[in-house]
Amino acid sequence: MTTERSLKANEIISYTRQLLTSGGYRSFSFADISEKVNIRKASVHHHFPSKAELVRVVVTAYREEARMGMQALSRQINNPVAELQAYADYWSTCIRDGSSPFCICVMLAVELPTLPPEVAAEVSGHFTDLSDWLASLLIRGESEHLFQFSGSPSSEARLLMATVHGAMLAARAFNDADVFQQIVQPVIDNITIALAA
Repeated sequence: MTTERSLKANEIISYTRQLLTSGGYRSFSFADISEKVNIRKASVHHHFPSKAELVRVVVTAYREEARMGMQALSRQINNPVAELQAYADYWSTCIRDGSSPFCICVMLAVELPTLPPEVAAEVSGHFTDLSDWLASLLIRGESEHLFQFSGSPSSEARLLMATVHGAMLAARAFNDADVFQQIVQPVIDNITIALAA
């Protein structure tokens, strides 16, 4: 379900996404947005009655993009190992080129106890979406003798998710994009069964 929005509303959404990526929910105000997009603060309120509603819209769109991306990987690649690698490579590229150096839902999860309920629900939903997709990859890969792991697919999916998100934090903390792949790749390699040539 896509809502038609004005160019200015889309500009507000885009800038809010950047602000969430860099600093989270509490890092900005409508005054910051109005200055950046060159409209009055009241005009920001015209498009989005509250900060909670604006951030909910941004996170809902982010969730939908993520779901579409996961579906596209499964549809286009249709190989659990290659899909998992493509997911890790996507984030590695985003971190390296600065196009999306951090998952906004990871940033917002840090603030989860104090987020407005409608935003918190979307953030939690993203983690459920991602965890379910990773678990489905692991189940498919295990049934095709491509993955081997000791825990349940659900717990392994959460381990993978935590590894990717922790690697994002480490890459940011060390200001070194290579750190991401150095953390994530061994975990992927560890569950992937080497096939004889």
